[in-house]
Amino acid sequence: MKPDIAIVGAGITGLSVAFQLAERGVGSIVVYEREGIGAGASGVQPGGVRQQWSTRVNCVMARDSLAFYAQLGERLRPRSDLRFHPCGYVFIAHEPETLERLRTDVAMQNALGVPSCLATPEEVAELVPDIRVEGIAGASFCAEDGYFDRPQGVVEAFAEAARRLGVAVEHANVSRVEPIRSGWRLRFADGTRDHASKVVVAASVDTPALLRPIGVDLPIVAEDRWLFFSDPIKERLLEPLVIAVDRRFAAKQLADGRVLASDLSATGDAGEESERWRRRVRETVLDLLPRLQYVALPLLVRGVYDVTPDRQAIVGAVPGHDGLFVAAGSSGHGFMMAPEIGRGLAAMVLGEPPGETFVHLRPGRFEAGTLAHESAIV
Repeated sequence: MKPDIAIVGAGITGLSVAFQLAERGVGSIVVYEREGIGAGASGVQPGGVRQQWSTRVNCVMARDSLAFYAQLGERLRPRSDLRFHPCGYVFIAHEPETLERLRTDVAMQNALGVPSCLATPEEVAELVPDIRVEGIAGASFCAEDGYFDRPQGVVEAFAEAARRLGVAVEHANVSRVEPIRSGWRLRFADGTRDHASKVVVAASVDTPALLRPIGVDLPIVAEDRWLFFSDPIKERLLEPLVIAVDRRFAAKQLADGRVLASDLSATGDAGEESERWRRRVRETVLDLLPRLQYVALPLLVRGVYDVTPDRQAIVGAVPGHDGLFVAAGSSGHGFMMAPEIGRGLAAMVLGEPPGETFVHLRPGRFEAGTLAHESAIV
């Protein structure tokens, strides 16, 4: 028997959709994944969850997602303890105009219930031990922001919870989706096929290639992100997480003691450019966080963002294609928003209103020109 709903992609977004559909009583759901659970972007992200954004839509979704994560143990019943560490995020401004943007963002965040605040350089020095505040204009801070110590465990918990509710997760490489009279046909790379009444495509950067043959052109492109990691360090050297906006730099220490640092402006080939990126990271560490100056960062890991022109996810029904839905283009914040995206898209699949937030994420917004650009991308 064909599934009622087929979901392409077993990253955290697709699994959240599957779980929340199954939780609503949908009885026949299959998630198709070509590699493995969380094998793509979900498998390399470092588990950050924050509420400090520059757009209303992301603040609302982040706040609702954090509420889900606060109930993760009860909702997903994971086999191991998945701890969330509210270490706080500090967005540092060196330029006055950057501080003014943060000031505007904080006012909007506060109006939506996000407990962020502005911090003077002196207050930044109290928040971040041994930071050099010379040249800092100010910062924004939210103590509720933080990270999961085992983010891959969170992805797997979504999968396990969905399976307990009857969702099937199958290893299959979907190469094409096609409309047919009774719903949708899925063609697989090995020549086999399947059918479903409705299809949700949550395939990150591969989403456009799946939909282009049926005339759907989604503006999602791949954008590399490069993360340097240290070996585990027993001493806690860095708390909270620090983003130097004007220096295009971010650093934090994970629960296992590893220090993560990134040149957020890094582009190009790692073989040719990695030493330049490492040098930029070292220069910023020496100038801003000298207590990290003796931390070696031997490991370089590549991650990929599925980026849209407004840096917002594409979530909703595909115009002109009944029964086809998309959830992709998260632009690096899919892990943070997955609970709320899953809830909203599950509602849409069931023909229910998802809430006004999702109007801003609909697939047709690019043609309509109704974009809300997100600037707080890390």
